[in-house]
Amino acid sequence: MPVVHFLDVTNRDGVQTARTGLSKFGKTMINFYLARLGVAQSEIGFPYLFHEVPYVRASVALAEAGAFGQLRLSGWCRAIPADVTTSVPLGLRHYNLSISTSDQMIARKFRGRLDRATIIAEMTAAVAAARDGGAETIGVNAEDASRTDDGFLLEFGLAAREAGADRLRYCDTIGGDTPERIRERFAKLASAVRMPVETHCHNDLGMAVANSLSGAFGDLDAGQDAWVNTCVNGIGERAGNADLLSAILAFRHGFGAEGKAVIGDPVDLSWARRLGLWASYAFGQPLPPGQPGVGRNAFAHESGIHADGALKDRQNYELYDDDTLGPFPADWHARQGRVVLTGEYGGKAGFRHVMDGLGIEVTDEELTFKLVQLCGAATSRPLTDDELRLIGGYPHQLALLYPGLLD
Repeated sequence: MPVVHFLDVTNRDGVQTARTGLSKFGKTMINFYLARLGVAQSEIGFPYLFHEVPYVRASVALAEAGAFGQLRLSGWCRAIPADVTTSVPLGLRHYNLSISTSDQMIARKFRGRLDRATIIAEMTAAVAAARDGGAETIGVNAEDASRTDDGFLLEFGLAAREAGADRLRYCDTIGGDTPERIRERFAKLASAVRMPVETHCHNDLGMAVANSLSGAFGDLDAGQDAWVNTCVNGIGERAGNADLLSAILAFRHGFGAEGKAVIGDPVDLSWARRLGLWASYAFGQPLPPGQPGVGRNAFAHESGIHADGALKDRQNYELYDDDTLGPFPADWHARQGRVVLTGEYGGKAGFRHVMDGLGIEVTDEELTFKLVQLCGAATSRPLTDDELRLIGGYPHQLALLYPGLLD
């Protein structure tokens, strides 16, 4: 039976969000949390960019050491062979290769440099380079697929499969698709190309999660697995991407979805609050009060009839149990009153006090202490308990974030 998988793109599409940012250590924490939430794959960034190289190497080392469980790490490249051959030596085994396909992009973005035939030639050459480099899975991204005509989208997808791709990513790049349309297009395309068509939906019309759900059902209609792209807290360019938690909840609890769409990932929602609130803290983007699952009003009741009904039976006005989302963070750095912290300018006494207080076993004190200072400097804020636990557990792998630290 076909199943639904989640491929989170926070570390690629999410970090591109205007007026925000995330340190390389922050990106590492995203992978840490996605692994614990049970997501199948994280698109960790751009391995062909020089400033991503230490982070990619550290991520691969952390994965090999077991820090990310079964989470698959993938790199995003432009669908040109040079990007892929630059990336291959870093050790990633999963790739998404992207190129624009719509007439709008061909005419107004490429401006005569590429035509349809050249686009397919570039894409297939990039797929071949990834396969030659040892890639285990390859997704091919049709940027602006929602404005690409059916005929060329099918030609592009068939060429990708013939070249060795495993999935075709359908990018609703400007967020203009609608649920009925996207389900129909996915069902036809997935049937014709005989491989999963991956949803990548933007939220310009507020329908990213709805479109992701519908696109996934189109895959399932065609007998293919569905791969759903998400971002933590719905972060992303312009109005954002499909929110990870909202998408999971929709597949689990949406009327007409429950029982028809089986999630193929070992999702553990007890990490949902820690991830959502950590991401808000790390990105410096407060959560809207009504954010599904993790907003401060997501389970709040005031209206008379709502309060009365919720007090009698929470299921009168709540679709799912908030206890499944895990506890609210109560991190060391957020304690009220007298507290001793560790961070960018901290000393050994404070470092030992905090690590001992959290029960973190430190095996290499000097390296771990330096990493606490460096990660504190990179984030420019107090480190959370989970961040300190990752540093304490994997200091030698995390040291790869900072070239020369192990010399």
